[in-house]
Amino acid sequence: MLADGLLPADSPEEADLVVVNTCAFIEEAREESVATILALDETRLTDSQLVVTGCMAERYGDELALALPEVDAVSGFGVPIHLGLKPGGDALSATSESVPLLDLLNLPRPKSESPWAYVKVAEGCDKACGFCAIPSFRGPQRSRSINSIVDEVQQLDVREIVLIAQDLAAYGRDQGVGEKRILNLLEAVSEQVEWVRLLYLYPSELTDPLIEFMAASPVPYFDLSLQHVSAPLVRRMRRWGSGEKYLNRIEQIRSLQPKATFRSNFIVGYPGETEADHDQLLEFVQAAQLHWCGFFAYSPEDGTYAADLEDRVPVQLMNDRLAELRELQDDISAAIRDACIGEVLTVLVDEPGVARSSAEAPEIDGIIFVDESLAVGEFHNVLVTDAQGPDLFAELLPQQTDQPDQRSLKAQLPDRTRE
Repeated sequence: MLADGLLPADSPEEADLVVVNTCAFIEEAREESVATILALDETRLTDSQLVVTGCMAERYGDELALALPEVDAVSGFGVPIHLGLKPGGDALSATSESVPLLDLLNLPRPKSESPWAYVKVAEGCDKACGFCAIPSFRGPQRSRSINSIVDEVQQLDVREIVLIAQDLAAYGRDQGVGEKRILNLLEAVSEQVEWVRLLYLYPSELTDPLIEFMAASPVPYFDLSLQHVSAPLVRRMRRWGSGEKYLNRIEQIRSLQPKATFRSNFIVGYPGETEADHDQLLEFVQAAQLHWCGFFAYSPEDGTYAADLEDRVPVQLMNDRLAELRELQDDISAAIRDACIGEVLTVLVDEPGVARSSAEAPEIDGIIFVDESLAVGEFHNVLVTDAQGPDLFAELLPQQTDQPDQRSLKAQLPDRTRE
């Protein structure tokens, strides 16, 4: 877009081009994508162009174009868009004529406008999870070279890089390289930026060397794709693991790094999930004390193994289980955040008044409110003074030669009683 002479607009209502990047992973995400498209169509400029891209465009392109006449173009992966936005220009269109020349994994990127950035290191997935349709339209895993990733990191010029892929820990396996490939990547990126964060790790790919590297890094943040803990149900999901195995892994990580942060996601209502399975998940959530957790209702996806499975869980029962799990996790997350009061944290300021520590991934976890005078894009040591749900409040720590005593700092703060 920049190469075509476009500049970022302050809002969709002022834009000549509005692009909606859709998700097709579950029904809830598809519904949100369509709702966003329709809402933007109502508020955009009359002569603007509305383009739909992302997973829904790739998976349901023709169907989506017919169902949404409001959209000017539907563009799947690797389909270049001829903008035609200049006065007297041609109408906007999407074409597949140059698909082989356009690789979304290796497009040049400008310097990031924020002090952090996502970097996708691989596309596609070789797993065959029973509920997931991603391999059917993303294809098998294909990893980028370390050199190309490092080049992109240098172009972005940020303080934190968030590495992402559908199966991140398996990076490089499609190139015939063993488990050390992900470690080589982490070492190379860590030489370029202060913080490196990994999102979406399969527990079966979490090797001891990878755990040790992450535990010793400035960002000991473990985003584990667990999905469920009942061993029979996990097998029915065509995945590896059980609650006992996951807890053992979490305990191993905490023994190396007590300050490690954990995030995970779980599917509720997968076909065949019994009340006993649900109780196991509740017990696991209570025992694991994960910092962040997402729970999602099972969504049958065309072409997946689970789409034809029997023993469907009734929607109302699924919703009841979701509510129970979310309430439990909200209490756990809030208690963990309350325990941060009085602690000294190193934070990266994302924007005036808003910062994060190593325990918060951008855009998905809580944030830390700080004084607006703190420089954006810089690291600061702050003292946590309050907590509200997932968010913390902190003030700048005075310059000190010695590391402050955490116990004495907590003693200086007023007592708080949770509402």
